[in-house]
Amino acid sequence: MIAVILAAGVGSRLGRPFPKSLSMLPTGERILGRQIRLLREAGVQQIYIVIGFKKTLIMEEFPDVFYRYNPFFYITNTAKSLLCGIKDIDDDVIWMNGDVVFDVEIIQDLVKDIGSYICVDRKSVGEEEVKYTINEDGLISMLSKTVPNPLGEAIGINMVTKELLPSFKDALKQCSDMDYFESAVEILAAQGKFFAPMDISQYKCIEVDFEEDLKEAIKLFSK
Repeated sequence: MIAVILAAGVGSRLGRPFPKSLSMLPTGERILGRQIRLLREAGVQQIYIVIGFKKTLIMEEFPDVFYRYNPFFYITNTAKSLLCGIKDIDDDVIWMNGDVVFDVEIIQDLVKDIGSYICVDRKSVGEEEVKYTINEDGLISMLSKTVPNPLGEAIGINMVTKELLPSFKDALKQCSDMDYFESAVEILAAQGKFFAPMDISQYKCIEVDFEEDLKEAIKLFSK
């Protein structure tokens, strides 16, 4: 199994002069460093980080992982960064945004139950968050920020199996430069190829987009 972490973006909403994945947590770890540690604790040893904005800061901080460079990070979004990360991979893949702070149990659950999953939180549905709904079979049919009557929000941690990966790559190629990777999930759903929701509502998890998110992450993970 391989992990891909998307950390190429500028992170302008947080307003830091460095990649927001390098933001420090109360534990003395950076967000990205905590992600790497928890992946390895869960048994995922092969980790790729997709970099772009101020890439050398990340590479110098974490020299013991693999890197993929998205040279167009200023004019592309997560769909193209993810494609950059998985383009020549042929294995089960866990992928996540580089700004998610989470409990290790989320990764442990994914590793134990291999499948194509979108991890979701049903406790709340933020207006600015990616939301989802399901079809009659309980599989994800819509995944975006504009889903009507959503059931919850996606947290930015997901898995795709080796079997579905080629189709997922093709869907990512169909996305426009500024699409999020969630668009590829919807493209596959339209083709009858689905991801399932994995409910992680019992665990702590937060995606850091704004200053208040970072403050909440520090509060949640202060121990």
